Amino acid sequence: MLDTVIEGGTVIDGSGAAPFSADVGLRDGRIVEIGRITSAARERIAAQGAWVTPGFIDIHTHYDGQASWDETFSPSIYHGVTTLVMGNCGVGFAPLRHGEQDRLIRLMEGVEDIPGVALAEGVRFDWQSFPQYMDALDARPHCLDFLAQVPHDPVRMLVMGERALAQQAASQADIAAMREIVREALLAGAAGFSTGRSDNHRTSRGEETPASQANAAELAGITRAFNGLSHGVVQVVSDFDLLRGPQYFDAEFDLVEVLARATGRPLSMTWLQRDPGGEQWRAVRERVERGVAAGLPLYLQAAARGIGVINGLDASFHPFMGFPGYQEVSHLPLAQRAQALREPQRKARILAQKSLPLAGDGTPLPPLVDILLAMLERISARMFALSSRDGEMPDYEPAVTASFFVRAKQRGVSALEAIFDHLTQGDGTNLIYFPIFNYNDGNLDVVRNMLEHPRALCGLGDAGAHVGTICDASFSTFMLTHWVQARASGRFALEDVVHMLGARNASYLGLSDRGRIALGQRADLNLIDPARLGVGVPKLVRDLPAGGKRFLQKGVGYLGTWVAGRCVQRDGTLTHERPGRLVRLGAC
Repeated sequence: MLDTVIEGGTVIDGSGAAPFSADVGLRDGRIVEIGRITSAARERIAAQGAWVTPGFIDIHTHYDGQASWDETFSPSIYHGVTTLVMGNCGVGFAPLRHGEQDRLIRLMEGVEDIPGVALAEGVRFDWQSFPQYMDALDARPHCLDFLAQVPHDPVRMLVMGERALAQQAASQADIAAMREIVREALLAGAAGFSTGRSDNHRTSRGEETPASQANAAELAGITRAFNGLSHGVVQVVSDFDLLRGPQYFDAEFDLVEVLARATGRPLSMTWLQRDPGGEQWRAVRERVERGVAAGLPLYLQAAARGIGVINGLDASFHPFMGFPGYQEVSHLPLAQRAQALREPQRKARILAQKSLPLAGDGTPLPPLVDILLAMLERISARMFALSSRDGEMPDYEPAVTASFFVRAKQRGVSALEAIFDHLTQGDGTNLIYFPIFNYNDGNLDVVRNMLEHPRALCGLGDAGAHVGTICDASFSTFMLTHWVQARASGRFALEDVVHMLGARNASYLGLSDRGRIALGQRADLNLIDPARLGVGVPKLVRDLPAGGKRFLQKGVGYLGTWVAGRCVQRDGTLTHERPGRLVRLGAC
């Protein structure tokens, strides 16, 4: 007897082939029948008019801490994801020297905008080595499958201590010790190794991340840990920063090639359109194409839309958080705060003030607030009202005519006043979308060019990170709604997007048992109502440990999601099933 039969749905099998109508039969966590199924089953689900897709694979998340306290991997579970990868960008919570978890908390709080108090209360830290970390997470129940990469920063901090934080060069003994740590993790089934080289990544104290200046000898020496192994990937984030000159850009990319040659394993890097430096993405593409032609296994992680931040009175930041007049009422509940801010005298006083360098609680303002204020009139052309009403789908490709720059000109007021009025309307829940990357031209044409590249991997959603400023865990749903259904021109075929979200990422990771609907594959599936499919409205919720807040954006239209044949959510309601496990690559 079959466990489940999904009857009469439109199957998009993940191979890139055209959709077809069929039943899909599941038994013991596997797909065992496809076609017209008359066999007996414990459950039969009518799926006429719905899409049946493989479960999606998210290769770029930061659930390293959240996996300790959240069994569900929310919000990814609401967006069709059934397998995810943690440990990106060189940051994470293992390996760990006993008693030094505060250093890793400061690292993750600064780089990934996760409240330190939530991490301190929620992460159990009942491990030291990376294999112990993997075992600890695997022993806890989860809805989704997950893989863990070894992050460079904790490895360097464990071996070098204060010298790592001081950006000192690693000795040969240091490199050998780091290589052994990574090797041990790979032999235990770790998915790979990640390193971060971005100037934008800082600890909560404003320090550079420990491995951000690692040289070629260190990178090549560590990644020789892959020698003789047939599994694992490498993930790199770097600014490349062509604006500093072609010599700097080439030297940084040469380091990427050093990593690729040293490991021989698939290597992916962050790919986006910067501002300033809007043409750098083309230079990255050209170097990757040259490297691939020379036999290097290089890949490009591309986003589904603009990469930016959400501003709101209760978000991590907004332009007014440093103004004395705002700080006078910042302690009030949100609706009362918005009402107080609308008082004509207070509004006039705030708009005439200058921002202080400190927030109301005495902490330094986030750097982005300074940038917003210094260039507000210009960058307001890239700031847009984001729908906060239930039932409306946020617009992530708005026209410049909808920007606060244009709205201000039409009203004859400053951009600062137009933004102030929007944020303080009603109960104060209005939001502003500010795409920083991938939106230099006021549309997503660059993103489309990236996604259609043969070496592109759909990623960069950062699920679990930047919780008070973004919620890009919805990238998978956005790929289906915007790029398949809604965009006026330049759409992708449904079968191509499903291939990107599943089989292509599975192949990169070396996962041969998922990402497609085929006989013998894992029964990781989504049943989707295309007429209802949407990304939903981002909402600030306080569900983190210690009362921490985050943006939560649920997908709608997912009639069901199955992991290893067990339904983990039905129509947006989570079930009690917990089939998720740590996926160990290699002999493990």
